[in-house]
Amino acid sequence: MSTTTHPVLSPVKDAATAARLGRGRKRADRVARLLSLAATGIGLIFLVSILVTLFVKGFGAMNLSVFTEITRPPGSNGGLLNAIIGSLIQVALATMIGTPIGMLVGTFLAEYARGSAFGNVVRFVSDILLSAPSILIGLFVYQLLVLPFGGFSGWAGVAALSIIIVPIVVRTTEDMLNLIPNTLREAVFGLGSPKWKMIVLVCWRSATSGIITGILLGIARIAGETAPLLFTSLGNNAWSTNLSQPMPSLPITIYSYAGSPFQDWIELAWAGALLITLAVLLLNILARSLLRRGT
Repeated sequence: MSTTTHPVLSPVKDAATAARLGRGRKRADRVARLLSLAATGIGLIFLVSILVTLFVKGFGAMNLSVFTEITRPPGSNGGLLNAIIGSLIQVALATMIGTPIGMLVGTFLAEYARGSAFGNVVRFVSDILLSAPSILIGLFVYQLLVLPFGGFSGWAGVAALSIIIVPIVVRTTEDMLNLIPNTLREAVFGLGSPKWKMIVLVCWRSATSGIITGILLGIARIAGETAPLLFTSLGNNAWSTNLSQPMPSLPITIYSYAGSPFQDWIELAWAGALLITLAVLLLNILARSLLRRGT
């Protein structure tokens, strides 16, 4: 029984049609590139103008009294010492509270709840919390801790900032643990190691740089939050480290001073904005360097 093969017919190439299609693709490519460059240029113009204004006005208002004097009435040559210390205390405590919770939840999602319905629900709630406006978190803590206890307090501000940092650490921890190959886990199990020891000594150690990066990004996020603190710690123009009372913070002081009619307060607001910007910039640079070193 003989078999006959039929040649596969290829489409006839029309040189004129191919040239026309090529010219159309090139025109579309040029238009797309021009639009992309124009959008990038517009964004950079706004960004550079904001940064230049901030650095010029911020450095112009920077002096030693900013770091050595507390906030005082207008014309008294006050500084931002109490606001800086208040922000450092609240951000540090929020990080110490939110980071372990975020790491444990992220570890649960990556190591124990893969593909489970409960894990999907937890992940969905974490993603919603990650994208929720911070003012809603401030209102939630206001109803939960401020109204029942009869007043604003630093602890309420710490709670609000802790809630904000948790989903950032959750997402980063889960993503970093998911990047670890399963063959590494199987090798550890093959040596007879329990799962908790495998997670702590192998997975966490392998994902250390990525997890630290997420923590630093979370600190950068909460360092400049104003809306949640308006409803929780409120602010204080005096020196105060008592977390049971209204507590000063740099974002609240900037918010209050920037809209004042007093020139010295406005200059302090620019100085405070520059301090926060530099702190966030340094944290982002550190996070990127750690992530690059880890990869």
